[in-house]
Amino acid sequence: MPKQPIQVLLVDDHAVVRAGYARLLKLAGDIEVAGEADSGERAYALCREQNFDVIVMDLSLPGMSGIETTRRICSRHPGTRVLVFSVHEEAIFVRRALAAGATGYIGKRAVADVLIEGVRQVALGHQYLDPSLADERNTSDDDPATPLACLSSREFEIFRLLASGASVNTIAEELFVSPKTVANHASRLRAKLGVGGTADLTRLAIRTGVVGL
Repeated sequence: MPKQPIQVLLVDDHAVVRAGYARLLKLAGDIEVAGEADSGERAYALCREQNFDVIVMDLSLPGMSGIETTRRICSRHPGTRVLVFSVHEEAIFVRRALAAGATGYIGKRAVADVLIEGVRQVALGHQYLDPSLADERNTSDDDPATPLACLSSREFEIFRLLASGASVNTIAEELFVSPKTVANHASRLRAKLGVGGTADLTRLAIRTGVVGL
């Protein structure tokens, strides 16, 4: 009996980008794009309706980020294999994605063969990291030079959203929590980071590569 192709869900908010990935993966011969999502919310919904062998996940998504989407999917469906494919190659993103449950991480500057090999390895249950990001995996979250290491996963997500200009109410809607919960997390993360207002958070986010200019 012929081996079934690897069933992949592509998650990226740009249709043209998804189309390019789909063509590339199809050329591999043993990979099939079985679904596409343009947001974390849509990806989460699809995973409730259908099983995928590998989810290729972008991190920069409208609304719920790729890290939060990965955390929710892996929490609801243990054993789900997520391969992050992102422009963010900073250590903080690699570590946060893996901590959220991702099985692999690849930078978008990687050559096509790396993406295909990543999908294959993750489908087998092996952790796969883009060879160019090996140093990021070896950087400890306990490194005092990493100012965001003290934040929990939820605090990091709220930090990212606040620094991106989102309001407390908007964040509450995106994370399905109350505005009071968001405000409490925001107070704690400011205390942990030793910063004051949103402007200070934004400067720190830019300096650490969490948000771009």
